[in-house]
Amino acid sequence: MRRLFSTFAQGWPGVGLLLLRFVLGIALIWRAVGRLSSDPSTLVTVLSVLGIGAGLLLLMGLWTPMAATLVVAIELWKIYWKLGDPWIYLLLATIAAAIAMVGPGFWSVDARLYGWKRIEPPARKTLD
Repeated sequence: MRRLFSTFAQGWPGVGLLLLRFVLGIALIWRAVGRLSSDPSTLVTVLSVLGIGAGLLLLMGLWTPMAATLVVAIELWKIYWKLGDPWIYLLLATIAAAIAMVGPGFWSVDARLYGWKRIEPPARKTLD
């Protein structure tokens, strides 16, 4: 899993990735719940449920590259099937692609599970 991330950015870059993940996750969930409340077709229902799942994963920062890649595929699918304003879908797909390429950042579940860990070697015994 660690090979999917360039780094787990700390400091201000990590905060920027956290904000991007939050904004994208909330936007996906908000739009999907709105679509589900208006008696949608089967295709829209499936895409909305997948969007909610990917949004929740992005909010937590869990399996971020896979969730963001799924979002890119969903948003491009919506553009292809002309399910609404293509510019909104293009914006969400672009943010998701950036997150998929850069990684989740330091403040994520992925960083805790798959981040670099420091291993301390055992102390050497001296002969007295």
